[in-house]
Amino acid sequence: MPAKRVLIFSLAYLPYAGGAELALRQITDRIADIEFDCIALRFDRNLPRVERIGNITVYRVGFSKRSPSARDLMRFPLYLTKIFFAFSALRKAFSLHRSRRYDALWAMMSYAGIPAALFLLRHPRVPFLLTLQEGDSIAHITKRWLIKMIWPLYRMVFKKATFVQAISHYLAEFARAMGYMGPLEVVPNGVDSALFGRDIGEDERITLQQELGKKESERFIITTSRLVEKNGVEDLIMALRDLDVNIKLLVLGTGPLEEHLRLVAKKYGLGGRVRFAGHVDIKEIPKYLAVADMFCRPSLSEGFGSSFIEAMAAGIPVIATPVGGIVDFLFDPEQNPEKEPTGLFCAVHDPKSIAQKVQKFLSDDALRARIIVNGKKMVEEKYSWDLIAREMKEKVFNTVLS
Repeated sequence: MPAKRVLIFSLAYLPYAGGAELALRQITDRIADIEFDCIALRFDRNLPRVERIGNITVYRVGFSKRSPSARDLMRFPLYLTKIFFAFSALRKAFSLHRSRRYDALWAMMSYAGIPAALFLLRHPRVPFLLTLQEGDSIAHITKRWLIKMIWPLYRMVFKKATFVQAISHYLAEFARAMGYMGPLEVVPNGVDSALFGRDIGEDERITLQQELGKKESERFIITTSRLVEKNGVEDLIMALRDLDVNIKLLVLGTGPLEEHLRLVAKKYGLGGRVRFAGHVDIKEIPKYLAVADMFCRPSLSEGFGSSFIEAMAAGIPVIATPVGGIVDFLFDPEQNPEKEPTGLFCAVHDPKSIAQKVQKFLSDDALRARIIVNGKKMVEEKYSWDLIAREMKEKVFNTVLS
């Protein structure tokens, strides 16, 4: 029997990698009996229009710029390529389907589902899987000017979907709120335990500590995130004002708010306590986690939060806000006394609350150790990519492709 063929719609793909794109790579690499093609935006003129990455053949569409910065992607003219993605992707999908004859469509996030829904107007019998990976709050998504302009098309994504897979119960509720009534499975994102759970050698750790200038008496809070408003990095910087000077912040990631965040740190005399490491390759992130004492991302919204479970896998305690999909896996001993604790919750938009939770980890060694053990165990048992890919195959693709 010939392999089934699935066409993926995704606004971006590697090397532009967020949680959704990494999930695509991890899942498809573990499902060898399905042929995956992906239509994504090109963005960078240096990237080939067609490329094989793992188990996906990527077809890049839209206009591009040579070596664009993160800020370039958010402003004119490159932002327009996102607006016109539905039409450039739809045209490419029609062309590919003539020769490839796809057995199913798969949209990675709701906006990328628009060309899939339009495709079904001509080919209504092709099953359509919609994956919800959105990180912004539902209110923010539905109030965007672009979504408002194309509201009937956006609603059509949920009406046309054959099957919805959400990475959290929060996003599953979003699907139902948008009127989706069909089969739905919550299958979360996973973590590469072999990468994030690996032992970091003492020499490797000491070398990085020296590069970062970390002294024996200092404690590092680390955050790994895009520097955008929803990730609450400014609140984390402001929390340093209520913490001892030997507590410093290590920020991994880039984004449009980087310049603003640097200015905030400087304005409040915190410049020497905040280290912006910029973009760090995912293979190097475990080393940075190993030299840190705790992970914190005080998100304003979160579809799931892969960075949190990566930190748990690396064996450092986690502080988060009780928003979106985070509540599926992070259990605070005060808010969830019936469960084994896996982290601490701080309040949203509250630097003083962040500082209090940091102090709690520093002052309660027993709680810290208990949370580290529980978090690591939970990730190993529930969030390995091998397990997630198996659930996607058995619970989702076997149904969609039957």
